[in-house]
Amino acid sequence: MKIGIIGAGHIGGTLARRLRKLDHDVAIANSRGPETLASFAKETGAIAVAARDAARDKDLVVVTIPEKAVPRLPKGIFGSADGPIIVDTGNYYPQRDGRIDAIEDGMPESEWVSEQLGRPVIKAFNNIYAQHLMENGRPAGQQGRIALPVSGDDARSKEVVMRLIDSLGFDAVDAGPLSESWRQQPGTPVYGTDLNADGVRRGLAAARHERPPEFRASASRSTQTSQASDASAP
Repeated sequence: MKIGIIGAGHIGGTLARRLRKLDHDVAIANSRGPETLASFAKETGAIAVAARDAARDKDLVVVTIPEKAVPRLPKGIFGSADGPIIVDTGNYYPQRDGRIDAIEDGMPESEWVSEQLGRPVIKAFNNIYAQHLMENGRPAGQQGRIALPVSGDDARSKEVVMRLIDSLGFDAVDAGPLSESWRQQPGTPVYGTDLNADGVRRGLAAARHERPPEFRASASRSTQTSQASDASAP
């Protein structure tokens, strides 16, 4: 598969490494330019590109950048409506991203991202720490296999993402439409908890729509938010 990754942080870099080991054709971009990714590209076999080129001729593109950076992506980089599948891994951390009124008022994070991009997205990879994504994949059927929730509105796109997750060594759980993706946001039972498939289903069902105070702009900085931002966010 031809895959573009926009964001070379914890999750983006980890996905690039893992996907290259599975022989996918990976292009990766960051905000500082492809020359800053030269050593990473040499080490992994990924191709370093400018952000405006990361989605060109790709089957799937992973957007794994802070929410505050999403509106600053070059316009039109994802092409027309029949362009690549877009996967959003992002989480809203107001201490990092500043206040985003729509999310504070209840819009699910990935619905907001989709609105900014003008394209449908699939939400995945947002609830697992990067180190666990790198090291804790297991063969299908093995006891203790971690499950990842996947939200989105297009059944075909969601199935492609779920198969990719399986190939990386994790079970994929259909978490419903994008409007329900708040069930896997920070502060919910599935966030950062490495549950199995049954546990993820129970966690999604038990989630509460109201964001916990530590993940709202009105909250003071918290250790929990800082740790999650450092280890799990792009």
